[in-house]
Amino acid sequence: MTSTAQTDTIARPGGPAFGVTGRAAARVAEILAAEPPGTMLRIAVEGGGCSGFQYSFTFETSRGPDDRLIERDGAAILVDELSLGYMSGAELDFVDELIGAAFRINNPLAKSACGCGTSFSL
Repeated sequence: MTSTAQTDTIARPGGPAFGVTGRAAARVAEILAAEPPGTMLRIAVEGGGCSGFQYSFTFETSRGPDDRLIERDGAAILVDELSLGYMSGAELDFVDELIGAAFRINNPLAKSACGCGTSFSL
């Protein structure tokens, strides 16, 4: 899998964008290739988790009126407007390390995060 330094973003009025790295886009595209045509990955922020908020990753086949869409290298990723407010300036990445492979959201708004990286506080 080829990595690029470039990050594609979803622009958000009044705040920094949410970005997707080349590694993340490639992995999302690989996953979506096994799903029905038109499937998109939804990333959302929900209340809960051990730190107060948690990231949610689900598959969707339709886009809501407040959804922002980023498309890159065969990947289609949705983020709703409310969730973007909690992830302003964040970046979705995919890491493949000796201890495992996972999506990671690097969120500059998070003041703390749990060990697994899916839960955070503001």
